[in-house]
Amino acid sequence: MTIYPHREALSNMIRLSSGLKKVTHFLLCNELIATQYVCCKVVTMANPSSVSVRELPLFPLPEVVLFPDRPMPLHIFEPRYRLMVNTILDGDKSFGILLWDPVAGEPATVGCSAEITDFRRLNDGRLNIMTVGRQRFKVLEYIQETPYKIGLVEWITDLTPGADVDALSVEVSQLLKDIAYLLAKLTDKTVELPENLPETAEKLSFWVASNLYDLASEQQALLELRDTSLRLKREVEILSVSRNQLAARTALKDAVG
Repeated sequence: MTIYPHREALSNMIRLSSGLKKVTHFLLCNELIATQYVCCKVVTMANPSSVSVRELPLFPLPEVVLFPDRPMPLHIFEPRYRLMVNTILDGDKSFGILLWDPVAGEPATVGCSAEITDFRRLNDGRLNIMTVGRQRFKVLEYIQETPYKIGLVEWITDLTPGADVDALSVEVSQLLKDIAYLLAKLTDKTVELPENLPETAEKLSFWVASNLYDLASEQQALLELRDTSLRLKREVEILSVSRNQLAARTALKDAVG
């Protein structure tokens, strides 16, 4: 199993969830504290998504869903994945991350490609790597199972968004502001959203989805959606529940003084 320390590398978390008594962590800071991973700067090669179908090394991970444009540091210690990383560092620096389903005993069929942007080799052969999500894909078939999976994948993109996509983006943005305000009031601490929130609806939907903590199955469903409007609508539902929970807790705090 591979350890992925990206949760500890983020700060300012808000609890968010429609199914838990406690609101699940929602990450308000999208800056990774990753200086400990940076050693060798990777030179990016030709865009691996320039063709619609390609072979891609695959890395199944439990409880991890990567989204386009989102950073993710990884600690690589299994021999097979050390081999995979060392191999792709000599190529286009890209591999695919898939959510591992422990119940089904197999990975999801839709994932996101990751590009290695920085890496550090440790003395015992392990590696710390910094990656960023690039493009979603669907596995068509596996062409290699050992020592690590390689799949034939096709790239997938969102379809033309509906007319309500801009209004949904505004609604999501306002919900994020409400949550930040309520959390600050509840905790008596300064809570601010990142200044560089994505401006496009699709990228905003990926940003929100990537920051749903402890909701891997929900994240996977959002990753697989090919409709930005539908993704934003689901996020409005999740964020609305969280805002209402925080509002109730804040009102209770005000009532008891």
